[in-house]
Amino acid sequence: MSFTLQPGQSAVDFSLPATDGRTYTLGDFADAKGLVVFFTCNHCPYVMGSDEVTRSTAEKFAPHGIRFVGINSNSVATKPDDSFEHMVQRMEEQKFPWVYLHDETQAVAKAYGGLRTPHFFVFDADRKLVYTGRGVDQPRDTGKMTVNDLDNALSELVAGKPISVPLTNPIGCNVKWDGQDEHWMPVEACDLV
Repeated sequence: MSFTLQPGQSAVDFSLPATDGRTYTLGDFADAKGLVVFFTCNHCPYVMGSDEVTRSTAEKFAPHGIRFVGINSNSVATKPDDSFEHMVQRMEEQKFPWVYLHDETQAVAKAYGGLRTPHFFVFDADRKLVYTGRGVDQPRDTGKMTVNDLDNALSELVAGKPISVPLTNPIGCNVKWDGQDEHWMPVEACDLV
């Protein structure tokens, strides 16, 4: 079995605290026509470099009923900047158009197979995975971007078309696993394509 969810598999439920003071489960997004779950964090240069493109993509597809959920699963022991307090502060400053959840136990990152920050998972109305991988081809410097895979997948989803590229390799810092070196990845984790 693959470490990372594969196209056609179902979204995994979660119950995680958000920076807005609420706790969210998958069911809280039941009205969404599509759901983008993405693993992100506070400090990663690939996240910070592409956050504004992710923001514009989220805003573009919001009228189509697409919701975005950011999840920070990084170990605070490895990266203190990824603490919940820093998450709250970042959302207050940036006002991103998504809920920002804290996966302190890393159970959700393991359930989805989050590999890097950022790593996107796009689910259809039935919560079946239709795309996973990178948001864009140059997340650290979107001025050099030539492909927005997330936008392409969402455009096809809202148009009712099959996703032409359902898998790409996420580009970014690896998830910081608790008790491990910051560059460690689970042995079963591998490139998606």
